[in-house]
Amino acid sequence: MVDQELNDQMQVRRDKLGQWRSEGHAYPNGFRRDALAGDLQERYGDMDATALEQEPIEARLGGRLMSRRVMGKASFADIQDQSGRIQLFVSRDNLGEEVYARFKGLDLGDIIGVDGILFRTKTGELSLKVHSLQLLSKALRPLPEKWHGLADPETRFRQRYVDLIVTEATRRTFQIRAETVAALRDGLRQRGFYEAETPMMQPVPGGATARPFVTHHHALDMTLYLRIAPELYLKRLVVGGIEQVFEINRNFRNEGISTRHNPEFTMLEWYEAYADHVRAMDLTETLIRAAAQAALGTTAISYQGLEIDLGKPFHRLTVTESVRAHNPDLADADLRDPAVLAAKLAQLHLPCQPAWGWGKRLIEIFEKTVEGHLQQPTFITEYPLEVSPLARRNDLDPEVTDRFELMIAGRELANGFSELNDPEDQSARFRAQVEAKDAGDEEAMFFDADYIRALEYGMPPTAGVGLGIDRLVMLLADQPSIREVILFPHLRPEQS
Repeated sequence: MVDQELNDQMQVRRDKLGQWRSEGHAYPNGFRRDALAGDLQERYGDMDATALEQEPIEARLGGRLMSRRVMGKASFADIQDQSGRIQLFVSRDNLGEEVYARFKGLDLGDIIGVDGILFRTKTGELSLKVHSLQLLSKALRPLPEKWHGLADPETRFRQRYVDLIVTEATRRTFQIRAETVAALRDGLRQRGFYEAETPMMQPVPGGATARPFVTHHHALDMTLYLRIAPELYLKRLVVGGIEQVFEINRNFRNEGISTRHNPEFTMLEWYEAYADHVRAMDLTETLIRAAAQAALGTTAISYQGLEIDLGKPFHRLTVTESVRAHNPDLADADLRDPAVLAAKLAQLHLPCQPAWGWGKRLIEIFEKTVEGHLQQPTFITEYPLEVSPLARRNDLDPEVTDRFELMIAGRELANGFSELNDPEDQSARFRAQVEAKDAGDEEAMFFDADYIRALEYGMPPTAGVGLGIDRLVMLLADQPSIREVILFPHLRPEQS
């Protein structure tokens, strides 16, 4: 019944389009607007009716017809463009009988162009008194019902174009995203960083422990991988003398989908020579604070009912400190004793593979018992060497690395470290990753011989950070799922 009703409505609209075609009015391309609805509201929203009458303001607008109230010889309507909405006053006296009749024959969702003069109605609403009007693009499908919109999340994600038309909150989310990305880019450029572009198809995937997507280049007859991170290429640039470099990049990881994970996602990665992980933490904190201010106008935010103040200094704890704090039974235990950690994993009903060292076991405990409780901004530092194949060893404790992860609202937002620039150490760690891969770890890294060769030319002491754009936007836009902040998230094929 619903499908038949939709088909009937679409047929009516197609019949109208056929009439417009026969009259030569379908899909014209000569209309040029000179104003946006939201800009007019912002600029003239405070002018009273008298001022608007004394200084007539002409405007030409293009937008989508979102509502209409026909009242005989005069009507009111609302049109929407990317900046917002404005009310139209449309009358037969101003347009003439023929054009006014065409206006009454329009459907909601049609895109129109109008010329007119701003005025204020008796109820005080800023409006455009229309003097000319034309249909620019016919909407053959009706918009969702006004009061229900797109209630089904999957429909909203699958038909994002409709979601953007009818859901103001969705438009606001992606405005926040755009302003967030711009603020991060500006913050780095103002500090002298160069923006780079590195390969998305790579002969050797690297820069993270993740399962890659695999493709094949026919002309070269070679296997290629969609990048899981741009890290190793950006550090090659540091070797080459581009000592402050960043990329806002798309990464691809052949992993599960959840409220926090999408196979294709956006990261900001930056690298700075002659810096360490402490400086990287400071810059991460500064950039996130500036992004919140730019996107929201404040650093005090609310996320899913949790109040978070990004303006305050972020907490800093080591992995060991955080595990002890959240596991009283481990407060005085030796957290480098594999047997102690194995017993704790068993208590938590978590797997423990014999090949895991104390570092891997400790991180499994951290992720289960600590990570979800770190609601306020917290840097977790001193990650074990075993789980940090690209990070520099700590000078005082070579079993841990100068690495951090930033946790907010119980999830990781950023990962950074003092980079490993010792080619022999890096080569040995790559070999250990290859052994893990041979043993069945699909997420372990490949051996990248060219990257080792680059390090052999000498890379200065360097700090690097990867910041998840999607997760940061989730935080700032108060969205519970990563799908809400990606314009076109991955979905299963639509059933016919």
